[in-house]
Order: sequence, then C-alpha cells, then structure tokens
Amino acid sequence: MAKQDRAIRTRQSILEAAAVVFDERGYDAATITEILARAEVTKGALYFHFASKEELALAVIDAQMSTVPEPAALTGSCKMQDLVDMGMIFAYRLLDDPLLRGSVRLTLEHGSSNLNRASPFNGWTEVHTRVLLEGKERGEVLPHVVPADTAELIVGAYAGINTMSQAVTNRADLERRATVLYEHLMPSVAVPSVLARLDMGPGRGARALALAEAERARAERAQSGHLIAAG
Repeated sequence: MAKQDRAIRTRQSILEAAAVVFDERGYDAATITEILARAEVTKGALYFHFASKEELALAVIDAQMSTVPEPAALTGSCKMQDLVDMGMIFAYRLLDDPLLRGSVRLTLEHGSSNLNRASPFNGWTEVHTRVLLEGKERGEVLPHVVPADTAELIVGAYAGINTMSQAVTNRADLERRATVLYEHLMPSVAVPSVLARLDMGPGRGARALALAEAERARAERAQSGHLIAAG
C-alpha cells in the first residue's frame, strides 16, 4: 500500500510540474528536461507513468475536469446556481491552481496539431447539459431553452472570456468577466423566480468552493459514521 501511495504521489508531482512548464512555455517549447527538473524525479520515474510528452500533456488536459467539484457537491438546492458556480469556481481556482492553469493553456493555445484538445470542451458541455436538463425537470429553466445548445454556448463563451482575460490582464479580471457573462446569459435561461435568487457577484467562486468543501466533509463524516455503525 505504501508503495502504491508513493507512486500516486509521484505521478501527481510530475503532472503538476508539467502543468507549470506547459503554462509557462506552451506545449511545443516545453521540454522533458525542464519537467524533470521541476518535478525533481528521474527520467525513468517519469516514463514509468507517461510514455511521452504528448501523453503527459493529454493527462494535464484531462485533469481539468477534476479541478471543479461536480454539481452534486455544490449547493444542491438550485441547479441554476450550480451552473453559475461551476464557472465562478473555475475562475477563482484558475488564479493559483497550477494544474488547472497548465491544462487551460494547453487547451486554448494554437500550436502543435498532435494534441487532441477536445476533451475539456466535450466534458464541460456534457456536464452543463446535464445540469440544464435537471434544472428543466425542476422547473428552474425557461421552456424555450434547449439544454445541449445552451451548454455549448456557455462553454464556448466562457472559453472566449478566458482567452481575452489572459491576453489583457493575465486572468486577473476573469471573475469579473464571468460575472458579466452570467448576468447577460442567465436571464435567457432561468425562470424569473430562480434568477432573482442567483448569486453571481464578486467573491462567489470562493464562497461556492467553501460550501462545496464543507458539504464534501459532511458527507465523508456521515459515511464514516455509517461504516462504524455497520461494523
């Protein structure tokens, strides 16, 4: 078990180091030598987990979906708030999460054609579609809304403000841009009674993440108590 835990930690260290290098240099300019130096691991250790720079970059890209809590771990009380919270938490975490920053750089950059950058776009679109469908079942979504089409619009628009924020302010204003995006989009998505309750203001990303982490801790305590009782 200790050996397995060490392997997991090593793999994560390599991923995070690679993400930093990819974020700073981009895919084409990044080198395995730089990643090894940043991760402080041997070449053998890196190639044990990743067969090539391309495979490592794809793993960094795929890690993007795990950086934001699933909607079920967010507020849980309002699916349209969950929809907003995904984007607000993303903006908040992008400021200082190296793995997320590297993943976003690889996803949005125009460089090598060897990388399949579609995974995060498809993944986020699927999650947004599911949340919109659940919201529609709860009566939170306007009748004319087509969940799949709206999900694609939100994901595409968010990628646009992310790219613009990176170019203009190195993402320092991404949260503000996300707020403006949702303030313009949500009136066309949510029914008025739900829209009036949505929190899209400054600091929502940090607040939503704290709520999600508190809910996760509560669920883990409950699960632990259940296991003890069952034992």
